[in-house]
Parts: sequence; C-alpha cells; structure tokens
Amino acid sequence: MTGLVFIGWGAINSRVGELLRRRGTPVEILAIATIDTLEARDQLPQGVPFLGSTDELTALKPDLVIEAAGRAAIAQWAPAALAAAPAMIIASTSAFSDDGLMGWVVELAERNGSRIEIPSGAIGGIDALASAAVLGLDEVLHQIVKPPLAWKNTPAERLIDLDNLRTRQTFFTGNAREASAAYPQNANATVVTSLAGIGLDKTRVEMVADPALMMNGHRIVAKGEFGRMEITLENRPLATNPKSSELTALSLVRMIEHRVKRLVV
Repeated sequence: MTGLVFIGWGAINSRVGELLRRRGTPVEILAIATIDTLEARDQLPQGVPFLGSTDELTALKPDLVIEAAGRAAIAQWAPAALAAAPAMIIASTSAFSDDGLMGWVVELAERNGSRIEIPSGAIGGIDALASAAVLGLDEVLHQIVKPPLAWKNTPAERLIDLDNLRTRQTFFTGNAREASAAYPQNANATVVTSLAGIGLDKTRVEMVADPALMMNGHRIVAKGEFGRMEITLENRPLATNPKSSELTALSLVRMIEHRVKRLVV
C-alpha cells in the first residue's frame, strides 16, 4: 500500500479521498493535517489520525504528501514533507507567484533528494504546452471565464456588480503573476500554464464573469515555432466550492494513481 499524508482536508482533498476510496485505489491515508478544531477533526475519515506537528509527519515516512491548503500550509509543512517523503504534490500553485517561495521549496527538494510535483489542476493540454516550449513560445494567453458566484469574495466584487451582472464582462487583464497573487483560489491554473510555458510575467491572463455560464471555463492559446494550439475546457465546479473545478480534484487522483500503476499515460 502506498502511504499518503494529506495537508488540508477542504473541498479538494476531501473529494480526492472520497474518489480514491470509491475507486479502490491501493493507498493508505496515514494522517491528515487540517485546522485544529473539533468541527474540522469531525470531518476526517474514520480511523485516520489528525496530524498535529511536523515531527509526527517525519515519523510517518509517507510515500507521498498531497497539499491543498494554501500558501501558509506550504510554508509550514514543506520542510518536513520534502525530508520525509520522496515527493510532495503542491496544489496551491498560486503561492508560486512569489519567486522567493518557489526557490525555497525547490532548494528544500534538492537538499533532500525529493521531488515537487505540480498537478494540471483545472486545465488540460499541459503536456502539449510543455512540449511546444522546448522550441520556444512566442505568446501564451490564459483566459478564465466563470459564473459570477465563483468570483464572490475576491477583488472582482470591487470591480463589477456580480449580483446584478447581465452580460459577460472582462474585469482583469494582466500577467499570470498578478492574476495568481490577487486571485489565489481562482487563478491557480495560470501558474501551471506559466511553469509549462513562458513564465509568470510573460503569460497573459484575462478573467471574465459570465452570468450565462453554469461551469468554469478555461481557454489557453499558445503560439510558437511548433505552430499554434488552442485548448478550451468547461469544468463543473466542485459542489462544496464553486471557485474550484471538479477537474482539480480529478487531476490529483490521477497523479496519486500513477504511483501505483504499472502502465502510466
């Protein structure tokens, strides 16, 4: 059995755990780190212990640590995770809008001989984008289109009237560094696009609110010596968090199952 430790047990990781159980994936959840409240502890699967300290993580020696809890959790848990496990999946990729944090995490991995794995999250075609980048890319555009509800409790509320929006409206244009820093829950995927392509400062981002939509949309356009690609996705939001897409959790399930399969695509 592949031993897993989850950092965070919110909408994404709890969905991952549910799907792994439903699919009968041969893994064992050794422990889960989450906020230390009675309510949060009650949400943990029966028989799975609460992880309260980095020392406990070190002692567990998991095969894989999966983070989906935000930047503060990366800072808290990455040193122990990358020392104790061969690999750590970091899903809160918006934290990498800070070059200092990314450099620090990479240095930890190098020091411990471990790996940082970045999931594709709510988007697809990352394999093609990264392959195209081998010859160099001239431009990459990542457009995010979501229903107004998905932009609630973000800076978008100060820019447009989300409650009374009647037509599609673009409220942000900039680069991926700016987008992921200002909209960490909504624009995580732009960091993945950037890491696969031409970087945070050169990847153009547009964010759009569209009251006609029921799903979260991503459109990625890239041009370079390879030619041109356009990738369009329409993702169902997670039932427990409209800011995140179901595909985000599914991408984590796929990465975990890659570690137990003999044939990997």
